[in-house]
Amino acid sequence: MSLGPLAQADQVCFAGQSVSIEISPGSLFLVATPIGNLGDISQRAIEVLATVDLIAAEDTRHSQRLLNHLGIRTKMQSYHEHNEATQAERLISKLQQGHSIALISDAGTPLVSDPGYRLLQQAHQHNVKVVPIPGACAAIAAMSVSGLPSDRFSFEGFPPAKQGARLGFFEALKNEQRTMIFYISCHRIVETLNDIKQVFGGQRLATFAREITKTYETIRKASLAELCDWVSEDEQQRKGEIVLMVTGSVQQAPDDAIVNEMLSVLVEELPVKQAAKIAARLTGVNKNDLYKAALVLKDKHD
Repeated sequence: MSLGPLAQADQVCFAGQSVSIEISPGSLFLVATPIGNLGDISQRAIEVLATVDLIAAEDTRHSQRLLNHLGIRTKMQSYHEHNEATQAERLISKLQQGHSIALISDAGTPLVSDPGYRLLQQAHQHNVKVVPIPGACAAIAAMSVSGLPSDRFSFEGFPPAKQGARLGFFEALKNEQRTMIFYISCHRIVETLNDIKQVFGGQRLATFAREITKTYETIRKASLAELCDWVSEDEQQRKGEIVLMVTGSVQQAPDDAIVNEMLSVLVEELPVKQAAKIAARLTGVNKNDLYKAALVLKDKHD
């Protein structure tokens, strides 16, 4: 069902308790949808999609299958990269009139490599209430099972389609120390893996995740060289949705003798504090530790 702009809170039973889902007039809801398994949609997402006045969908034909599965009859309107400029203004106008709107992409969390940024920008500019309805996200789901360091990571989205730009893209990330997450088109997975291997080196560890939550879900952790060979030899691995995670660059700690020699030269020419600051910037060693060492070296020189 679709309620008018004055719709109030609904009640949903969760863990034996009644939880209020409020559909405030004039609110924009960013609703995460399943990335494969339809069972992954949240109860809150279902309630919001059934209650808002309008659903802005990346592909209405694709999203209609989800709504049919859920028994939801809310009106939909297309919102994609080719009509963002005009549709964003129209949707903002509806929101200002008090209508509630849900934004969904074909799969996963809106705006994560999907359309919606222009609409969200304008919503903030016009003080429209924006409400996240969390759920599935391929990048986070893949990262959670990757077996790679997950305390710090960066989402890099889709690499460029053309090889020259793609090599430059990876070159800029060569020294990134965080685990990197990429979305990769299955049509370019072999070429892209070879480019990453060329720039990062074949020994760099990575995790290949394909068709997450779907029937042919595949997750494999190996070196980039091994993944290149495996994907090249197995046609099945060149189909579907692919997330690739690559470990960050590991910087070697500078040799103590080299650090001491550098610091000794700097102390001869500069005040201790400045010498320690410059040495820290050049070596990555803790500035306070270098300051203490510089004081010792200064006493020797004096």
